[in-house]
Amino acid sequence: MPIRLENVAIAVRDLEATVAFFTDLGLTVLGRDEVSGEWADTAVGLDGNHAMIALLETPDGSGRLELFEYVHPDAIETEPTLPNEIGMHRVAFSVDDLEHSLQIAARHGCYPLRGVATYGDVYKLTYVRGPSGIIVMLAQELKPS
Repeated sequence: MPIRLENVAIAVRDLEATVAFFTDLGLTVLGRDEVSGEWADTAVGLDGNHAMIALLETPDGSGRLELFEYVHPDAIETEPTLPNEIGMHRVAFSVDDLEHSLQIAARHGCYPLRGVATYGDVYKLTYVRGPSGIIVMLAQELKPS
């Protein structure tokens, strides 16, 4: 049986602000829901699980993000991850125009961790600290195939 990636789920502090950030970058909201109950407790492994969720998709349909904001239990604040920490590292997107994407990110108060780099003659890229501390890699192909 083949396997395919369904989505990457990310707990966020403010669902609406995070949805606005990713939709401004070009993702589309596929749906929203409020989840709770025994099935959610069992699936997630957390008693009293109650969350608001939004499922977003890239324009080409190849990638999905599930964003969720906990109603109960209270979300646990942690320090934003660093690029070299074990665990979820980042979410990465190819963009047509890196400068335009950075202008969009800046409107949301999100800026590169250090700057824009060039990887050989392949990509111009940067890591942006997004909403809820999410590291978002934006990469523009230099020589589109």
